[in-house]
Amino acid sequence: MEPQLKDSVTNGIATVVISNPAKRNAMSVGMWRALPAVLERLAADPAVRVLVLTGEGDTFCAGADISALREPGDEQQTLAVRAEEALAAFPKPTVAAVRGFCVGGGSQLAAACDLRFAEEGARFGITPSKLGIVYPSSSTRRLTALVGPSTAKYLLFSGELMDAERALRTGFVDELHPAGALDKRVAEFARLLASRSLLTQAAAKEFADGRRDRDAHWAEQARGSGDTAEGVAAFLERRAPRFTYGL
Repeated sequence: MEPQLKDSVTNGIATVVISNPAKRNAMSVGMWRALPAVLERLAADPAVRVLVLTGEGDTFCAGADISALREPGDEQQTLAVRAEEALAAFPKPTVAAVRGFCVGGGSQLAAACDLRFAEEGARFGITPSKLGIVYPSSSTRRLTALVGPSTAKYLLFSGELMDAERALRTGFVDELHPAGALDKRVAEFARLLASRSLLTQAAAKEFADGRRDRDAHWAEQARGSGDTAEGVAAFLERRAPRFTYGL
């Protein structure tokens, strides 16, 4: 089977699957190149309220396809950073569903998601020190913001793998679930996110990610959206709200 990214949309939830099982879902140059366009298409689809990123089978992503690094130039790293930035900029909530290995470029992609849910037994690592590669500055800053300077340095200096329990303690993982329970929990949580106000989520995502120039924009969006009035009315009437922002 050729390395590929598979995507589908069901009930407001977009799922992107990293599929390269022959190489433990390593990202090929073509996959890195394709991801921003996939994300752009899904972001423009009003039916999409949440995005879940996962891997085929029992591995999330074993990183970049190392064989491509034998080629001259730094195309793969440039493409990886572009893909990471496109994922981080996705305007709706994103969740990485991680089982098995989440290493190198896999951890780079997982860190670019808003949340990371993992299965017990998952392993995380960022391994450029094993290859003599300078990890991108933007990726380093994102990792440091997520887990703190000490854990970021531990991962980057050593290239050692971190188990799921430590990933949970350090903040790299948000929830940890027993084997066989991850898919059910991710689907349940994605449905919950899809039922909430995208107005609230989109504004919160920008603010949490450090945007400081969009207060007026989001105040204007809130005035014109109707989501606040609907949310208050639904609460008083004891019914589920029907939010329409982004539809």
